[in-house]
Amino acid sequence: MQTAQVAIVGAGLAGLYAAFLLEQKGIRDYVLLEARDIPGGRIASTSAAGQSSSESVPDSFDLGPAWFWPGFQRQMASLVEALGLESFEQFETGEMMLDRLPSEPPMRMRGYVNSPPSMRLAGGMSALINALYSRLDATRIFTGQAVRSLSATETGVELDSEDAEGRVTTWQADHVLLAIPPRLAESGIRFAPALPSALSSQWRETATWMAPHAKYVAIYDSPFWRDQGLSGAARSALGPLGEIHDASMPGGSAALFGFFGVPAHVRMGVPEEELREHCRAQLARLFGPKALTPRGEFIKDWAREPYTSTAADQQPGVQHAAAPAATADAGPWSNRLTGIASEWGPQFPGYLAGAIEAASLGVAGLVSGNS
Repeated sequence: MQTAQVAIVGAGLAGLYAAFLLEQKGIRDYVLLEARDIPGGRIASTSAAGQSSSESVPDSFDLGPAWFWPGFQRQMASLVEALGLESFEQFETGEMMLDRLPSEPPMRMRGYVNSPPSMRLAGGMSALINALYSRLDATRIFTGQAVRSLSATETGVELDSEDAEGRVTTWQADHVLLAIPPRLAESGIRFAPALPSALSSQWRETATWMAPHAKYVAIYDSPFWRDQGLSGAARSALGPLGEIHDASMPGGSAALFGFFGVPAHVRMGVPEEELREHCRAQLARLFGPKALTPRGEFIKDWAREPYTSTAADQQPGVQHAAAPAATADAGPWSNRLTGIASEWGPQFPGYLAGAIEAASLGVAGLVSGNS
């Protein structure tokens, strides 16, 4: 059995930032357990060549979250600045396209400009993951370890994790920081004893951000839509993409991305190549024939990700809902288990900034409780 003062479950943004904060506070006796083979969680980027971005490069495109708003998400903005990351405004100059009825051609309309502006990171949001990971003690991070059970003991919490071959490793910690979505934790981890029923119900009813969604990214040599006075933004009632934006990278390739408006259970019944064909045809209808021939295209369907989505997440639901309770008020789990994933962020639940604030609160509570 391996031991640590703190065990963090999940190496997405919340888990990595929690480890970063612990190290800053001089707490290096921790383990970070991640079920996937790489850190990042719901943050994922791909290069124009189709490779996962483990290094920050200009041709890197977000398959998960892409935006933050430093105008009011101050803590997130401060972290980006402290890590020395380059940010830039989402391109929104020009008119947008509106696709309403199959009997009518798409129409141009005045575009929407966010104020304060939506910001993106050079190299994609994976640049944030890479920057945090590079500042941590890599010997404390274990990937390919899916936590299956948590047991409260007289001295702390016992965790059982399983690798891809089914081998189980047991860990002992004084405190556990849950950096995976509440619903995923409630459905995928065995708790002994069981969580308080009210807490378990709250976690089960909290929709997992990104879980029902899928993104399509098309990469081009140049942003030809801008030559037409278009921003690259579009809204469509016809689909398959319901919302489309310019995803071009400064100093890199041009790109468009869209969120699928097709429900997860429908998408899963359609071959991926057929989905791509429909997406290309839609982009051509909106932005012209040049959109038919991207030099690269990618689909990321988060509903197919077992370490993100549960059966309850397959239908579109309310996103960014009020944060559930992060810990038990009393009983064996009190002061031993704290939720720190994005959904537990009190001000920005479901956003990247929510992961930052939830992790900050979780680590602060842990440190104050041990002082």
